[in-house]
Amino acid sequence: MTDWKDLLSIKVANGELPPAENSDNTIWHEKETQKKDILKVLIDRKGRKGKTATIVEGFSCGDSELRDIAASLKSRLGTGGSARGGEILIQGDHCEDTRKFLQEMGYKVK
Repeated sequence: MTDWKDLLSIKVANGELPPAENSDNTIWHEKETQKKDILKVLIDRKGRKGKTATIVEGFSCGDSELRDIAASLKSRLGTGGSARGGEILIQGDHCEDTRKFLQEMGYKVK
């Protein structure tokens, strides 16, 4: 099943619609080049009844973008979590996978 973005790109490619000046690709590329945050990925067990959580802190973006990043990270790792206050909490010990994913997105990770 194709989604609306695929249908739109097909119509643009066929010449049925003019190409937009600010297409999604341009906006995504601008966001990637603007990522100056240095993120810290750490493991925490305090206050969680012995359960492990991976915490990513150091984001300076807005809450909506933070929730989008957390959603894609949770989906990729196949686990739960939350995002608020400039940090993302992922359930379980996913430190290395989280680092790799954030580096692929263009962030600097410690």
